[in-house]
Amino acid sequence: MARSKEFEENVVLEKAMKLFWEQGYEKTSMNDLVENMGIHRRSLYDTFTDKHTLFLKAMDRFEERITDKLTSGVKQSQTAVQALQFIFSFMINGEEDAPPGCMLVNSTVELAIRDTDVDAKTMEAFTRTEQLLVEIVTWGQENGEFTKLYEAKELAEYIHNALTGLRVMARTSVAKEKLQRIAGLTIRILEP
Repeated sequence: MARSKEFEENVVLEKAMKLFWEQGYEKTSMNDLVENMGIHRRSLYDTFTDKHTLFLKAMDRFEERITDKLTSGVKQSQTAVQALQFIFSFMINGEEDAPPGCMLVNSTVELAIRDTDVDAKTMEAFTRTEQLLVEIVTWGQENGEFTKLYEAKELAEYIHNALTGLRVMARTSVAKEKLQRIAGLTIRILEP
């Protein structure tokens, strides 16, 4: 008779995600995962197959979480400028009780050059983020908030580059005031 799971898969996946987010893939050992997730090694393998598969699922979990938060914040914004301000603020300040920076950006820097699965996942996530930014820039161009000298796609790529840099810098000891100045200038550059 098969044993039933003694844990909620989403709960332990969330714990694994935060550990990978904090430490990165290479530094996180199977022992770290077992201890942090509070499950037996055998259960980890039975449920997630191996460390790499667990990591990819953790990346998916992170991306879903961030997409939901960004989409919700943008929908609540009254203007395109407010939507961008929300995104930049979210990227700079992060979430309460969460590691700094962005798991996807961290994973890209650590692994994408040699792990095609990680590269594919991060490129898909980056594409979705840029599409959201295209929608915001288009909204801002239609409302007269942003310049029409450049196509919305070009401006979205520019903004995404700034966001990626800020997410890397958010993992350092750089002052948040500096990051906020960079975000503010990035938005002001879009003005007509």
